[in-house]
This record gives sequence, structure tokens and C-alpha cells, in this order.
Amino acid sequence: MISWDAIDTVLLDMDGTLLDLAYDNTLWTRVLPERFSATHDWTLDRAVSHLFDHMDERKGQLEFYCLDYWAEFTGLDIVALHHELAALIRFRPNAREFLDHLAGLERRSVLVTNAHRDSLAVKNRHTNLEPLLDAVVSCHDYGAPKESEVFWHTLMREHPFDPGRTLLIDDNAAVLDSAERFGIAHVLTVAQPDSQRPPRDGLKHAAVHDFRDLMHDQKTPTAS
Repeated sequence: MISWDAIDTVLLDMDGTLLDLAYDNTLWTRVLPERFSATHDWTLDRAVSHLFDHMDERKGQLEFYCLDYWAEFTGLDIVALHHELAALIRFRPNAREFLDHLAGLERRSVLVTNAHRDSLAVKNRHTNLEPLLDAVVSCHDYGAPKESEVFWHTLMREHPFDPGRTLLIDDNAAVLDSAERFGIAHVLTVAQPDSQRPPRDGLKHAAVHDFRDLMHDQKTPTAS
């Protein structure tokens, strides 16, 4: 159960939480393999297998989220691909309104994202997201992804907060687990990070479907 009286700081993920994950899923699972296949004269199936196998190997590591790393690995301009798909960048339902709501409640809001700063810059250009938050942190600032407790210790040092009075909203279960191990008392996941895919079920953490639910209800939604 979450009451706003118990929360001072809200930590918010970006992709799949504040922003629709359809953008990133389209880029990484469809456009990147197609472009890699065409550039290297590979079959699409071979390109998909090659890229996805390597992504699985790097999942949860800093390289997984690093655009420079993937540009070198693929030989493609990953930032240019981000710009090509910019029309897909959009807020999830009522996410922007939720940030305004937090400001009205005088709760501190901090973006904590695994996204590379170049990716963050593209998304901010099309959403003007950063001015809506009190602080913006990329895991690349700290050299450790949110799956690592190193991230949370560094965040605590750079942006002090009380873990017992902090809420984290993130669509990544491994990140939520890491935050809980660090001591963050309140965590929520997102039922439908990608608007083009069905809501997820069997989630480990309590899930929010629409940020409107958190603006009108003092209690967290139950897990799907």
C-alpha cells in the first residue's frame, strides 16, 4: 500500500515507464536487424540471430544500453536510427500529467534511466521531458546499470534520498529487484510498457496500468 504521505521522492524510469516502449522495440527488434541485414548482405534470419544472441549475452550489463557499443558492433549509425523513428516517441497514458501532479504535491521527481545520453537527448528533443523533472540521471553517468547496486549507492551520494520514503516506478523486474535489495521501500512496475503489445501478466511486482490510477488513488494497484 502506498500513501503519498509516505513518499518524498519518486524515481522514474523512462523507456516503458514514462515513454511508450513501442519506439525502442521497433528500433531494436525490427529496424536494426533489417538495416544490419541490408548493410552486411546477410539474410534477415541470420542478422536477427546474430544480434539477438549478442544482446542476450550483454543483457543487464552497461554495454547493453550503450549506443556507442552497438554502433561499433553493428557498423551502423545508431543515433541516426533513433532520429529516423522519432515520430514514434510519445508519453505513456497520463505520464506527463503525472509529472505535473508530483510537482503539485511537492514531491521530488528524478528520472533514473539506463538509456544512453544520446538516446535521452533524442527523446527529450521530441517530448521536452527533462524540464518536467527535478533531476535526470543516466546509468552511463555512473558507469553502472540500474541492475547493479553500484548505481543506487552512487545515486544516493549524488542525489541524497531516504530509501524508506522513496517510490521507484520501472518496467524492468531486474531493476526493481536491485532497488529493493538496496532498500527502496516502494516499487511499482508497468503493466503495458509497449502500447503495441498486450498488457503483461504474471508480474512479480505490483503494476500500474495508467498513471491516472496514481493521481486519484492513495493505494497502489495490485499486480496483474
